[in-house]
Amino acid sequence: MDSTHIDYKSVSFLTSAPSIKQCPADTGREIAFAGRSNAGKSSAINTLTRTKGLARTSKTPGRTQLINFFELGADRRLVDLPGYGYAKVPIAMKREWDKHLAEYLQMRQSIAGLVLLMDIRHPLQEFDQQMLNWAAQAGLPVHILLTKADKLKRGPAQSALLMVERHLRDMDPGCTLLSAQTFSSLKNQGLPELESVLNHWFKGDLVDEGELA
Repeated sequence: MDSTHIDYKSVSFLTSAPSIKQCPADTGREIAFAGRSNAGKSSAINTLTRTKGLARTSKTPGRTQLINFFELGADRRLVDLPGYGYAKVPIAMKREWDKHLAEYLQMRQSIAGLVLLMDIRHPLQEFDQQMLNWAAQAGLPVHILLTKADKLKRGPAQSALLMVERHLRDMDPGCTLLSAQTFSSLKNQGLPELESVLNHWFKGDLVDEGELA
């Protein structure tokens, strides 16, 4: 895993797991994607891998709760975590999903980083903050994708990014574990920055915030 170049187009579906107990062997490195059900998570994964339909957008809660693993070869994986904030499921099911998410983030040894997706128009919602707290407890680096950036003009988009970055500095004054960027799957905006972060994580490096400027 010494190469800095990773061909994200070489991705292939590995397996789906309903809980951490059914996850693949906890070896190598994997990077997880998480976000609210409407944050554009599936679109971002499909854009990253240039593979339309790899991560499927589903309105069916039963499919949403699965942890989906995609293989990049050389013991590298992308992980599509259950979308949270789904309004039309029972509270008991939501709690079960939350439990699996927390267990995965805090117990999975091979996870190298978390990409946390938020709609740029509605960042840092309650459960987004919960995800950040879980990651902090696990000492896990987090990179925030402010998705659907094409919905805002450049000025408001940059203002939203600066607001999120201030919040991250409050949480992590050294900014060694937390970073953020704007992103648009529709316009392919922000893809090189995202790839740079993932490449660092797969290598085992922390991300230098200056490289995202």
